[in-house]
Amino acid sequence: MKPISRLLAGTALAAVASVASAADIVDTAVSAGQFKTLVTALKAADLVDTLKGEGPFTVFAPTDEAFAKLPAASLDALLKDKEKLSAVLTYHVVSGKVMAADVKPGSVKTVQGQPLTVSTKSGSVMVNNAKVLKTDIDASNGVIHVIDAVLLPK
Repeated sequence: MKPISRLLAGTALAAVASVASAADIVDTAVSAGQFKTLVTALKAADLVDTLKGEGPFTVFAPTDEAFAKLPAASLDALLKDKEKLSAVLTYHVVSGKVMAADVKPGSVKTVQGQPLTVSTKSGSVMVNNAKVLKTDIDASNGVIHVIDAVLLPK
């Protein structure tokens, strides 16, 4: 019986260790499976290492469906313009780890420099004109909130 109890104890410790070391924002986005275009864009803009960094970051992450709402030619052009792509992507990022319970309506400064407007509309939380679909996807270096549109800076 002792080998079985040791095995169970070892399994429990391994499970605790894996929970303690949650994936970073990029790895969390990759494993979610609904952010393939976002991850491709992060690679094209050389922002993967930044979002794998210490942080903490809050990312308003557009789904693949959100990117599909952009005209194909616009998305292709954006993916080829590293500077513009970087500006769009960093417009989706706020410094610090802001959980849904801590979000207040108003203006929030992005890493890109321009503010986002957080509001409520018909019972939904909005970031500019994007609806927040899911909140508080925890990562080791921040949090992801899923949105239904790509946010474009002015």
